[in-house]
Amino acid sequence: MQESITTDPRTFVRPDGSFDLPRVLADFAAWWIENGEFLTSRGYYDEAAPQLILMGYLQRGVNGTGQVEREYALGSGRIDLHLRWPYAPLGGPRHVQREGLEIKAWRTGRPNPLKTGLLQLDRSLDRLQLPTGTLAIFDQRTNAPPIDERTTITTVTSPAGRRITLLNG
Repeated sequence: MQESITTDPRTFVRPDGSFDLPRVLADFAAWWIENGEFLTSRGYYDEAAPQLILMGYLQRGVNGTGQVEREYALGSGRIDLHLRWPYAPLGGPRHVQREGLEIKAWRTGRPNPLKTGLLQLDRSLDRLQLPTGTLAIFDQRTNAPPIDERTTITTVTSPAGRRITLLNG
């Protein structure tokens, strides 16, 4: 999957060398609107397709400089991602930028996973000692709105008071 993404990974690096996660998410959202329905309707990994596609997109974005660590909490309905990006701003000391992400699927007959996703993300961010994070919710309900209407990026506040980037897809 990650080889089919043609965006140049260098566009995700800020002038100070840090990783531009908001840019990656915005590019992914546009790419998802164009390709998401086709990719998820092919019958391959129906349940996990959106999660795998987002992970592939992020992996392509870090492209060997950083890493995307996956933590599968078997049976809990969640996939946590921990992105690490080493950089040295303007020749200064080396830093490692860290980002925490939670990926959820909204399935037919189930409630919106926003509340549980925010709680799980708060726990992950506590463990990682991060002040902010990203929650991605992929609407896989049979009656989901069209992909171009449901794919949005907004900001919400978690139960612990953190600023959370919310990607709906």
